[in-house]
Amino acid sequence: MLIGYARVSTNGQNLDGQMDRLREAGCERIFEEVASGAKLDRPVLDEALSYCRAGDTFVCLSLSRVARSVQHLIQVVADFEERDIGFKSLTETIDTTTPTGRMLFTIMSACAQLERDVLIERTKIGLAAAKRRGKLGGRPKKMTDVQIASAKEMFIKDIPAAEIASAFGISVATLYRTIPANTR
Repeated sequence: MLIGYARVSTNGQNLDGQMDRLREAGCERIFEEVASGAKLDRPVLDEALSYCRAGDTFVCLSLSRVARSVQHLIQVVADFEERDIGFKSLTETIDTTTPTGRMLFTIMSACAQLERDVLIERTKIGLAAAKRRGKLGGRPKKMTDVQIASAKEMFIKDIPAAEIASAFGISVATLYRTIPANTR
């Protein structure tokens, strides 16, 4: 059985074109969803994925309709493979029920994994180089060491925390995080 999935990101968009193409492809059951592709929670997609049974083929107009990223797509197709379910994208002409389609998807998966590994390696090299130069990652400090010393002196003089925070242009919460009670 061919099971279709159509998705648009907003209510202002129309599913008709996707629905027509999925019907032309022979889909007997089509799941329709209005949800951003970036959202983790897409209940209709989850329903469509769990509806598929061994021997079925999941059909979409485009890879971007189903997956948030290449990694997500690889996970979806790997799950289908374990459950003996085919995957077909009409726009990219990928069909994992054919030897050529499986080969194409395997190559695409390998390229995605290589891209991910290279990105991780570059990030590690960049962080190590920055560390050697004394640069620390993360958000910049709200207060300098001199400002912290001044704020501690203000605490000693019993100046209210709200006034101290205001003097340095920070919130009281930031002041308390920067200068914990046991160091005032």
